[in-house]
Amino acid sequence: MRTDREVLKKGIQFLIITVIMMFAGPSLLYVALGNPEKPLYIPLIIISLLICAGAIYMGFKGIRTILDSVFNSNRSD
Repeated sequence: MRTDREVLKKGIQFLIITVIMMFAGPSLLYVALGNPEKPLYIPLIIISLLICAGAIYMGFKGIRTILDSVFNSNRSD
């Protein structure tokens, strides 16, 4: 029983994207909340909240993919 390296690489890529989104989402939210008089106030808040939600989703998906590679679960997503 061995780890599937290709699936492991895919899971690590998901986690790298998660880390990027974890910094981008709150940073964008901070910038948006600092300028409520700007015309892009509402769209920036919506985009930043979507990025934050995407980071949570990608984090769970990355961890699940890594666990699938370690325990050889042949799941098709």
